[in-house]
Amino acid sequence: MKEINSLLAISPIDGRYRNITENISEYFSEYAFIKYRVFVELDWLNYLLHMKEIYNENKDYTSIFEKIKCKFDLKEAERVKEIENKTNHDVKAIEYYVREKLEEYSLEKFCYLVHFACTSEDINNTAYGKMITDFINNILLKNIDEMINIVKEESVKLSNIPMLGHTHGQNATPTTVGKELAIFVYRWNSIYDYIKNIKLKAKFSGAVGNFNGHVISYPEIDWIDKCKNFINEEGLEFNPLTTQIESHDMICMLFNFMKLFNNVTMDFNSDMWLYISRGDFKQKTVSGEVGSSIMPHKVNPINHENSMANIRIANSIFDSLTTNLQISRMQRDLSDSSMLRNIGVGFAHSIVSIKQTIKGFSKMEVNKVKLEKELEEAPEVLAEAIQTILRKNKYNNAYELLKELTRGKEISLEEIRKFVNNLDINENDKKVLMNLTPSKYIGLAEKLANYENL
Repeated sequence: MKEINSLLAISPIDGRYRNITENISEYFSEYAFIKYRVFVELDWLNYLLHMKEIYNENKDYTSIFEKIKCKFDLKEAERVKEIENKTNHDVKAIEYYVREKLEEYSLEKFCYLVHFACTSEDINNTAYGKMITDFINNILLKNIDEMINIVKEESVKLSNIPMLGHTHGQNATPTTVGKELAIFVYRWNSIYDYIKNIKLKAKFSGAVGNFNGHVISYPEIDWIDKCKNFINEEGLEFNPLTTQIESHDMICMLFNFMKLFNNVTMDFNSDMWLYISRGDFKQKTVSGEVGSSIMPHKVNPINHENSMANIRIANSIFDSLTTNLQISRMQRDLSDSSMLRNIGVGFAHSIVSIKQTIKGFSKMEVNKVKLEKELEEAPEVLAEAIQTILRKNKYNNAYELLKELTRGKEISLEEIRKFVNNLDINENDKKVLMNLTPSKYIGLAEKLANYENL
């Protein structure tokens, strides 16, 4: 197969981002799809040979089938494509290829069992389930873990660094940097569990899902039980009620979880971009890097922006898949087959977004001087604390008093303390308020930033 220069790639997944996405092709590519389908055909054949009703000789050929799998490479996949050029049918080409391999190992006597009682979709949907499951376990979760852990580490480290809160873009009750980071760690982890534990379904029940060919050939076999066991051995969950195709409900649920996860990452990058824009975070400079072709001073948050762009593309793909895959006319149409081939594109853009988020966040460092100065210049945020203490001291008009004092006005800490000093409240409460500053008014933010210890 001719190696394509990444500069000639139509998609940035195989071009600009090739260094990030190259290993994903082991799970989502024409080669990967061929390989996984060959393996499913071999597994099904091996499974049949262990059924005494079909083959009653006491001989195990598992080691030979595993040898065929181990030797499967790009050259072998190219052989499958050569056969497909003649058959004009991809799964039939895989069947003929497996037959060739059996003849190569002097097992041609089993050729009649290759693809026995199967429709193409039995092989395809099982292969997709295994491809996606392997990708999740070997690539996706590892990248997610890396992103979560780097943010979690900073959230603990910065748990006691106070910063001014902002609601509706306006000064609000103070918080800490660590607690705001911990929010995203918690949100990511909540969705991560669903992605990690999802069990994709597969069917293996023939042309229209009724086991017609199975039963007419071997009516004495409990085919529902046998096929359920086979699918379970393949690491998937058996779907007993289908048309020719698996219904795609579970895989669409996975795509929805991916959209939700990506949206949290989008929200995270959006906040990081704003914090950088405000100067709350500084970006570390890298020798040799340029921020602008004309403005030498620029250090742009390009990784966060890149991540958000890739999320938009990934989610648009996942959205299209979930909108269409669950709908198939009568016992089947072919629309799902073409759409499923784009699964890897959605996952690849998701991986790029995660990598870019990690890279962007790794360049950031807290601007403590800026955060401290901003808190000092916003004493009005103590109005919440004062009016709450007044409520404790049975003031019916607590909110109104502080509204009159602070709303829409510039006010100094000295003016606030003068107001507090004239209040008729408990002396201990007055002492607390007289010593209070915005940087000390952080509630349980530090404790919340260490949420795992709650």
